This record gives sequence, C-alpha cells and structure tokens, in this order.
Amino acid sequence: MDKNSASSKEMLTPDETFVSPEMLIDRKSRFYIIGAALLALFLSALDTLVMGAAIPTIVADLGGLHLYSWVFTAYLLTRAISLPIFGKLCDLFSNKNLYIISIVIFLLSSICAGIANSMTQLTLSRALQGVGAGGNFALAYIVLADISAPEKRGKMMALISFVWGLSSVLGPPLGGFIVHYVSWRWIFFINIPLGGLALFGILIYLKETREKKRKASIDYLGALTLSTTIFALLTAFLVGGRTYSWTSPQIILLLLITMISAIAFYHVEKRAKEPILPLDFFRVKGFSIGNGAAFFASFGIFSLSAFSPLFIQGALGKTPAQLGLAMIPLSLGWSVGAWACGQMVHLVKEKPSALLGSYLLVAGSGMTLFFSTSTTLVSCSIVLAIAGLGMGFVSISTLLLVQNSLSNSDLGVATASHQFSRTLGGTIGIGVSGSFVIAKLSKTIDTLTNSGVSEKIQMSLSTGLHQGVENLLRPEIQGMLSTQAQKLLQNAIAQGVSMVFWLSLITAIVCSIFSHKLPKRNDGS
Repeated sequence: MDKNSASSKEMLTPDETFVSPEMLIDRKSRFYIIGAALLALFLSALDTLVMGAAIPTIVADLGGLHLYSWVFTAYLLTRAISLPIFGKLCDLFSNKNLYIISIVIFLLSSICAGIANSMTQLTLSRALQGVGAGGNFALAYIVLADISAPEKRGKMMALISFVWGLSSVLGPPLGGFIVHYVSWRWIFFINIPLGGLALFGILIYLKETREKKRKASIDYLGALTLSTTIFALLTAFLVGGRTYSWTSPQIILLLLITMISAIAFYHVEKRAKEPILPLDFFRVKGFSIGNGAAFFASFGIFSLSAFSPLFIQGALGKTPAQLGLAMIPLSLGWSVGAWACGQMVHLVKEKPSALLGSYLLVAGSGMTLFFSTSTTLVSCSIVLAIAGLGMGFVSISTLLLVQNSLSNSDLGVATASHQFSRTLGGTIGIGVSGSFVIAKLSKTIDTLTNSGVSEKIQMSLSTGLHQGVENLLRPEIQGMLSTQAQKLLQNAIAQGVSMVFWLSLITAIVCSIFSHKLPKRNDGS
C-alpha cells in the first residue's frame, strides 16, 4: 500500500490486538453459520429474480397495472437504502441481533406480500421486504468476513458469489414453476420455512468475533440525509427516460433533491460523532478506488445483463427458452470467476486479480460490438461468459481490497460501501442504457407511424414501449406488424442495444484504469 493510503489507514485504525476468528468459533458452528447466512442471502437474491415470471399473473389477479414496475422498484430502492445503514450498524452493535432483525423483517414482509389483496399492499410489502433483504445482503458479507481469517476471506466471498449465480439461474424458472403449478403467493410463502431455518442457525450458532466500538451513537441525521439522497437519485434513474422524460419536472425535482440532500449529508457527516460514512475514508486509496472500480464494472455488466436479452430475443428472433439458455453463461461465468479469484487471490494478490478481471470485462464488452442480426446463440453465450468471468474477478478482488483498506473495526462500513457501489453502478447503468434504447425505438415507432400503420398498432407500440421495452416482443404486438415492420423494429433494437454495448465497453475501460491505480499489498494479511 502506498504511503498516503498507509497514513490514512493509520489515522483511522484504533489500537487493537487481532485474534483469528477461527480461534473463537469451532468448526461445527462455522459450518452452520455459513449455511444459515448463505440461505438467508439466497432467499433475498431469489426474491429479486422470481418476480419476473410471476408479475403478469399477479397483475391479472390483483389488478393495479399502474403499479406494475413499482413492485420491482420499491424492493430495489429500500434494499439499496438499507445496505449502508446496516453496514454501519454492524460496526456498532451485535451482528447476531442485527441479523435476527433483518431476517424477521424479511419473513414478516414475505407473509404480508403473500396475503396481499391489492397491488398497493403488495408494493408496500415489497418495500419492507427490501429493507430485510438489504440487511441480509450486508450481514452475509460482513458475518462471513468476520468469522474468517483475512487470508481466507476470498474463499468466503466466493461462496457468496456462487449463491448469487445459483439464484440467478434458478430464479426465473422457479418463479414460473410456482406460478404454474401452485400459486404466485407461494413465491413469498416459501420464504417462511427456509428463512426460519436460517434464523435458527444464526440465533443458535453466531458469535461475535470482532470487538465493536465503545460508546456507540447512531447518526440519525446522517442516515436520513443519506437515505434521501439514495432514494431520489435511484428513483430518477429507474423512472427517467421511461415513465418520465429526462427533462420533465419530476426528474429535475428528483435530481435537485439528490443534490440538496447530498450537500446536507456532507455537512452532517463532518460534524457527526459516529458518522454513517466517515468522509475521511475516501482519502484511503484502496477504499475510494476499489469502490470506483466496482461501480464502473457493475455499470457495464448490469447493462449487458439487462439488454442482451432484448438483443437476443428482439434482434436475433430467438424464443424465450433459447434466451434463457443463452443468458446462463453470464451468471455461471460470474460465479466461476468469483470462485477462481477466491481460491487464488491469496497467492496472486488483489490488484493483479482485479486487472485480470477488468481485461476480461473489456474483452467481453468489446466483442459485443461485433454482434449483428446474424450472430449465433453460441457466440453470444461465449462472449457473455467472458464478461461474467471478468466481473467475478473484479467483484471479489475489489471487495477484499476495500475491506483490507480500513481498520477491522470498520469492516461493516467497508463491506456495505462496496455492495452499495455495485448497486449504484448497476442501477445507473441500466437507467442510462435504457434511455438510449428507448430513444432509438421511439424514433422507429415514429417512422412506422409515418409509414401508414393503423392507429391501433401505433397505440399498441407506444403503450408497449412505455410499459417496458420487452413488451414490444409480445406475440400480440408482433402479430399486428407486417414482415417489413417487424424487420424495421428488429434493426432498431439491434442499433439501440449496440449503443448499450458501446457504453459497457467504455465503462469497462474506466474500470480497467481504476484497477491500474489500485494500491498493491505485499502480503495476504
């Protein structure tokens, strides 16, 4: 680590004697703690993914089509807001108590979602569920890092990424299976027995291995201003260019609230006794640059993940089943990359691992520029697997660098900040990329309108685009279009998504630049 980083770290690190966590927790307890944490994480990750298959049935049952997108958005927003808050609380209070609280919130909200009789109730339940999921995400990383010696953290973080990959592969088909054979309500009810098992494991076996800060005080004002900033910023990128145009009063107001609350947060944190996010941490090179690399990597990979399906199904004309198979390599590549990084990072070190990952991410993103309407499904899968492999290396190596850049007493903030950087990068990436695609498709719809399509077709296309780009691929809309109009729409999708591919490549290159600037570590401690 360079001198500036070292001096900043020394300034932030209290006097402490490190005791290996493996001396405090026996092997059996570690096994059950890991299992319980991964199970809670799996359920929280799964609830992000199963809704895609279930939401059409839910809307048909409950109505409330205008709240369609908010069932997803509410969950993502509250999860993002709760991540840094739980991270800070883990440095002040008992991990066990916080974990119990987050799992209980998740379980109670799952019950509320399962018995919801309206889309409003379901949306509010999903918002509460996001709070519990944010706690589960933060605590899984923090607890597994806490119970592991620093040189073994890479393997623990790789386990978490494996669970993420597993949930991304199982989520959509599991959601479809439950909806088809049982009821959409069991998407939420299934959390109760499995979540109860995770709760039992945490309650019985989890022990504290890290001394918490004395005289803890909660920075309520910091939490409020940070939450307001996150809520306004992410909402702007989730609805901007879709529900509202980027120049609309609503988006301008959200961005104005973001700016005001961010300035307020800065001043609050400078005066807080125990700030939610100490500003001095950004002087630490490993913390700031590591989170920056994670942000840009997530921007690129989530944009690819969100809009490659549109290219495969819309431009290549593949079926949903073929699409599902083509996207699996991205998730598997991410999981394999994370696992490989976790196994070798102690020998290779974090910076070289991050550089390798960023190069793979650049290579994968660069190869998408050669995609065309004649590209094969196998080619798409290989390219996405390369990009996913790179993200796996970047995510684990930068997480370990961020964790090791701060004092062990600030492990919670370090871990949650990395997760939040990835969430922020992914959300903004999808928002910006979506704007490019929608702008291109809007022009194409205008072209179709001028070519003399009926008013009914024009309205169907406009409504489908407003509700979500993927709606343009629905059979009932495609059936209205002539062969020539379908071809025009396919080319527009290919051109629109190609802009996303360029954006992914640019952000992957920025990630690589950040990775080059990461501090070196001379040992694995």
